[in-house]
Amino acid sequence: MRYLSVTETAKQWNISERSVRNYCALGRVPGAFLTGKTWNIPENAGKPKRSNKKKEQPVTLLDILKEQKASKYSGGIYHKTQIDLTYNSNHIEGSRLTHEQTRYIFETNTIGVENEVLNVDDVIETANHFRCIDIIIDNAKAGLTEKFIKELHLILKNGTSDSRKDWFAVGDYKRMPNEVGSMDTALPEEVADKMKALLTAYNAKEEKTFEDILDFHVKFERIHPFQDGNGRVGRLIMFKECLKYNIVPFIIEDNLKMFYYRGLKEWDKEKGYLTDTCLTAQDKYKAYLDYFRIAY
Repeated sequence: MRYLSVTETAKQWNISERSVRNYCALGRVPGAFLTGKTWNIPENAGKPKRSNKKKEQPVTLLDILKEQKASKYSGGIYHKTQIDLTYNSNHIEGSRLTHEQTRYIFETNTIGVENEVLNVDDVIETANHFRCIDIIIDNAKAGLTEKFIKELHLILKNGTSDSRKDWFAVGDYKRMPNEVGSMDTALPEEVADKMKALLTAYNAKEEKTFEDILDFHVKFERIHPFQDGNGRVGRLIMFKECLKYNIVPFIIEDNLKMFYYRGLKEWDKEKGYLTDTCLTAQDKYKAYLDYFRIAY
């Protein structure tokens, strides 16, 4: 079998090179594969058909994430998002797994250990977080509800040592008071009412802005509805809502952690701290999209 380059295929199909790359990334060219950063395309591959150009909807990041998830495509934006979002969100909360170990778990569903002791919960929560990302991709367009938020928590904490504690409510609101960063949070008996009020106010807005999503996140973290896992669930929600409203999502990386915490704390006085931190993270994700040639 002879393989053609993107440039050769674009000339053969009489379309742009970007369109060829997008077709390949979406899994619409049977037999095409990557070698490093280069697509190899079978010379007898036919140009993918467009059933109705007038009715065809623009390809969004969410469309591509869904397509790559369904096709189990390796090396694309879905693959990158799974590993980077899981590693950084868990690392912020104290996971000791490395980025390479996180990648290995995602790609092989195994973990190699040599002369090292790993925390079992770190491994379980990493695998669980991958499932949570799939859930937010599958349900990105759905409304935000208490049931969905609790489901994320259940998936994240299922099978961990916390789930075996009588007082730890996996998939349900906390039963014991807790604090975050020396700040008080909502008492257990207040959580249900506060969450209902927060979701009612948020869902009353038809179109959500970047600031609306950040504002929800701050208020969610201050309620701190679960015994543990609030930060990760909250960041998953932000990613989901960005996908829903076609806003470029973002991943808070470990080097931004202290700026992120400051932004949460100072939101009422100065929204710019958190906004600038998240915009910096968004610029990093835009660089990923540019690399994969995904429009935004």
